Amino acid sequence: MPNDLTFDLDFPVGAGACLAVSPLVRRIVADNPGPYTFTGTCSYVVGRGQVAIVDPGPDSPAHVEALLAAVRGETVTHILVSHTHRDHSPASRALKAATGAPIVGCSVHRSARALSPGESNALEASADLAYAPDLELHEGDAVEGPGWRLEAVATPGHMANHLCFALPQERALFSADHVMAWATSFIGPPDGAMSDFMASLDKLRRRDETLYWPGHGGPVTEPQRMVRALAHHRRQRETSILNRLAAGDRTIAEMVPAIYQGLKPALAGAAGLSVFAHLEDLVARGIVSTEGPPTPQGQYRLA
Repeated sequence: MPNDLTFDLDFPVGAGACLAVSPLVRRIVADNPGPYTFTGTCSYVVGRGQVAIVDPGPDSPAHVEALLAAVRGETVTHILVSHTHRDHSPASRALKAATGAPIVGCSVHRSARALSPGESNALEASADLAYAPDLELHEGDAVEGPGWRLEAVATPGHMANHLCFALPQERALFSADHVMAWATSFIGPPDGAMSDFMASLDKLRRRDETLYWPGHGGPVTEPQRMVRALAHHRRQRETSILNRLAAGDRTIAEMVPAIYQGLKPALAGAAGLSVFAHLEDLVARGIVSTEGPPTPQGQYRLA
């Protein structure tokens, strides 16, 4: 969600426009701006002549038409999907119907853990449950075309099935919603998990890409700095939660107003789920205790 880690985003945007952002990459921004999508979902065309489309975006006829216009006269060989949020994967079906290209990438929607007894998945409405890839990619799997290769990098956290895609020819990474320059990635259980997210950040820190193309906003031009900043931000958030518990707060509803001062009401639900993701991780590590499995309505205390 939006936070104070934003970098300079002086980078051209505009829904529907196809912008060549590197020798191998073109970007088209979807017409779905909002508090969770910034200026809109970024879809990318990789290659020339025989191309791949990365993250086709929402079920928007205007965006599908913009993507098809961007590749007119070329052959789409693959449609890659990073994860199954409705702002990233639904357009894959229309693009497959129009181009005949297979849908490849992440697995079907799944949660990071099983639901606890009586727990419902409040995030299910945001998931693309109709997504059905022709081929699932796993860590190290790749698809390629003339002059380009896209390699799957498993990065669970934001969602359990989240993938990034490395483009070694340009030392670039399509980081989807795992690392963005405009905001921290939202982690909401049970679809996502904080422990997975932090482990995925550590994984990216060990890689050597010099540029990230994210799912929303402009490029991450100093990715190692950003990855370190995101990890530091999460550690600070964890400290804030522990401080609230030490001060006597016991519920997420008590913690959110103190931790997210000045938060817009529309983002309160997401903030609560983010705190819950941290608490779930803290309970698993034995730092915080609660009765039974962690829940958004639970009572928490320092262990």
